[in-house]
Amino acid sequence: MNPNRLLLLQAELELMDKAREHLRYSYERCQAIVGKASYTLEELEHFESLTSRFARLSDLLIQKLFRLIDQLDLDESGTIRDRINRAEKKGLIADADRFVEIRELRNQIAHEYNPNAMLTIFTEVLHYCPPLFDAVERVHRYSSQYLTD
Repeated sequence: MNPNRLLLLQAELELMDKAREHLRYSYERCQAIVGKASYTLEELEHFESLTSRFARLSDLLIQKLFRLIDQLDLDESGTIRDRINRAEKKGLIADADRFVEIRELRNQIAHEYNPNAMLTIFTEVLHYCPPLFDAVERVHRYSSQYLTD
């Protein structure tokens, strides 16, 4: 096993944990205010933090950790969809289709400029946070095979 990849895995897991902690904080904060007819500027700022943190954690999982685990498992790279499908087969995620939706939502976050559309995105992000939190735990369990040897 390549020791540099194992060090990278440890570093990426630590980044993932920090990202999860930050997202969980925003998630809990926004759960308390979601569903209002209108939001204050401060509340909108909370939702902006939520979406940014959601995008960051989903990127860390899909773009960094799933890819790195594929390399450790000696799997071919392929498309993002291939990576997500392999993550489901390995038990890193519960549902590949849901993670495709998470990826699409992440892309919407990055490219949406209409404030009214963002209100819908905020609700969707809250809906998709639990599968991200679950994936973090699954990635830790799966990765332990590489870090305990």
